[in-house]
Amino acid sequence: MSDKEVKININLNRNKDADDASDEQSAEVQAAAADTAKAEAEMAKVTADLEELRQTLLRRQADFDNYRKRIEKERFEDSKRATARVIEGLIPVIDGFENALAAHREEEYANYRKGFELIFKQLLDNVTKLGAERIDPVGKAFDPHLHQAVDRAETTDHPDGTILQVFQPGYVFHGRVLRPAMVRVAVHPSGASNEAAN
Repeated sequence: MSDKEVKININLNRNKDADDASDEQSAEVQAAAADTAKAEAEMAKVTADLEELRQTLLRRQADFDNYRKRIEKERFEDSKRATARVIEGLIPVIDGFENALAAHREEEYANYRKGFELIFKQLLDNVTKLGAERIDPVGKAFDPHLHQAVDRAETTDHPDGTILQVFQPGYVFHGRVLRPAMVRVAVHPSGASNEAAN
């Protein structure tokens, strides 16, 4: 072989080696790119799964908060109903004390009266602390939601519909009427009844 042929073979071998090295580098680059793409796809899937779990957790927390609030509200309402039942049971006892205090005004009952008045005041204070309000509407306008008219008195001394007397006080508990006040209401005499009287 001549020198020229040897040089050409050497150059061809070099080119072949360079092509082989280039092919190896290209295969390595492609493998690395494929691995990177696969890792990015897995990372995107993990990120999507994580976001889905985060959203699920937020929904569950909101559901639990709503459940907790609903249970607290129901517990409060149950407590109010139970308290209202206790107060309703105590109202006749209060009435009994009032009747006993009104009946015995004689001097010989003065010591008993003081004891009864003290017990009555304590009972009334405790019922008030539980949230009950006493309706004692003398001089106020008649309200059918709070008062029950059991008698009426024709008079021109008071405005029409004014409560003149309370026979039995009423009680309200958190806006709910436990018992309406039984009252006597002022009514102006009508012209027809005046003519009938003449």
